[in-house]
Amino acid sequence: MTSSMNKTKSDPNAILACTVCRDVQNFDLLIVDMEEVMGEQWGDLGFEDALQFFDQPESQTLEFIALAIDDLDEDDPEILKKVVLAAKERGIKTLLIAEDVTPSLLHQLLRMGADEFIPYPPPSGELLEVVEAMRSEPELILPETTQAPEQPAPAVQLAIPSAGQHGVVIATHGLAGGSGATTLAVNLAWELATVTKTNAPSVCLLDLDLQFGSASTFLDLPRRDAVYELLSDTESMDHESFGQALQKYDDKLNVLTAPTDILPLDLISPEDVSRVLEAACSHFDFVIVDMPSTLVQWTETVLNASHVYLALLEIDMRSAQNALRMKRALQAEDLPHEKLRYVLNRAPKFTDLAGKARVKRMAESLDISLDVQLPDGGKQVMQASDHGQPLAQQANKNPLRKEIAKLAQSLFELDSDDSQAA
Repeated sequence: MTSSMNKTKSDPNAILACTVCRDVQNFDLLIVDMEEVMGEQWGDLGFEDALQFFDQPESQTLEFIALAIDDLDEDDPEILKKVVLAAKERGIKTLLIAEDVTPSLLHQLLRMGADEFIPYPPPSGELLEVVEAMRSEPELILPETTQAPEQPAPAVQLAIPSAGQHGVVIATHGLAGGSGATTLAVNLAWELATVTKTNAPSVCLLDLDLQFGSASTFLDLPRRDAVYELLSDTESMDHESFGQALQKYDDKLNVLTAPTDILPLDLISPEDVSRVLEAACSHFDFVIVDMPSTLVQWTETVLNASHVYLALLEIDMRSAQNALRMKRALQAEDLPHEKLRYVLNRAPKFTDLAGKARVKRMAESLDISLDVQLPDGGKQVMQASDHGQPLAQQANKNPLRKEIAKLAQSLFELDSDDSQAA
């Protein structure tokens, strides 16, 4: 595609950008920003209109499209994907402007070729910064070649386990929706896998939320049919079949994603889970298990196998009630409830004395200890998950990332001390 920047100089009336949405009046603040940044050199199109306009000569001057979507557009994601792909084929950049859209759809569109994401309402000056950054990028002229289909990630080659090796099992369990169990599991696994520059421990992340597990989304990994094949027949599992179901992230972290389809939680039995845990522990130093929030038959299996069982909650009534119910349920069944380590996510800041007092009262009323308190990571947490990267890669200085790194360091040092003592 000929550079639209060059055409701009010869034709000041050229259309350089277009909003593409169901109804632009639903995004009135975007209209204001487009007028400030683009002046009169922009237009508005519907989804189907955009696909037709891309084939017109006038579209040759387009620098970018602003694909504005909200929750109502999730009913027909295919048309959105078509717009993104059509723009990418013609060298037109796509800026996603999203309001109340699920991370899953954002992730799909970013993978299809969307270039940037801006939340709606857009932060002040954000559109201008993105457009200027886009214009400053050097234009790449790619040869016209047939793109090979994307190859699936290769299986992890596992050696025959050595006798006596047994990894440390750490489980994460959210006591309320959105409490951050998967965020902690994914980032803790990554921090452990990179805790030292030399001789870092081997780490495996098991996503056992068979229905809505999202570790694959957080790390931009495809879901494999081999996972279902493994879980449905663990009796015949060996180190080769286990390795075929695993994937490598950045050549450092081993991941068993959730299955491709939504499956019943009772698909696997306690014996199946025990076999998977034994296989993981025999090959890796640390095994991080992301649990479903629902209690199932094999929750007891993971609890008994865990060295630490991290139960995440927030400073609200629903979390407090669920923490109390969880504690009573384990005590009633005479299960090792002392393995639970309660983790307070989105904890109040150091200067929030009122919030600190609420945390203290909550811990006293539940008769639990809240030794691990994680700060609110803000929007960067969602942005990192949407881009399929751990916080350490996306936002290295994020306060949540720093606390998770400290937790990983303490767990690594504790395991090293125990190994030396043994």
